[in-house]
Amino acid sequence: MWKKENEFPQRPEPVTTPAPRIAPAEPRREIATIGPSITVKGDISGGEDLIILGRVEGKVDLKENNVTVGKSGRLKADIQAKLINVEGEIEGNLLGVEKVLIRQSGNVRGNILAPRVSLEDGSRFKGSIDMSSRAEEEPDAEAKARAGSAQAKEFTVNLASTEDDPARSSR
Repeated sequence: MWKKENEFPQRPEPVTTPAPRIAPAEPRREIATIGPSITVKGDISGGEDLIILGRVEGKVDLKENNVTVGKSGRLKADIQAKLINVEGEIEGNLLGVEKVLIRQSGNVRGNILAPRVSLEDGSRFKGSIDMSSRAEEEPDAEAKARAGSAQAKEFTVNLASTEDDPARSSR
């Protein structure tokens, strides 16, 4: 009367869903490194990001790429790049297409021309800053950066916290 179709209980078949395809936010970028024992005298240009841990004298021109000067990096050079990140020492002008960031260990003696500039607490800077939003479009941007050196001032960024100053903490 009642007929069993299968003596063994049927297992549910595993459901597989294809993994979602995640598109990278931006294509993977190649990165070149000038190591701590390397010294370069001359102009540097190219089509990849650059990390400088050694010494450079001359000019660095990477308008469409990022340049990072590591803690051991020492430059006597003008730098033109999309984003400039300074942790070491630079004597020269910085032209950032998007941003210039001077980290706590950074020391810059020169002028900065970029739409966005950030100086971390403890960083050292002597020069002028021009935050024009169209720095990358100005053909004489380097000349403008040099012209500001006559009015250069030295700044040491040191932001006191409210915990250190009782007068501020009562506000």
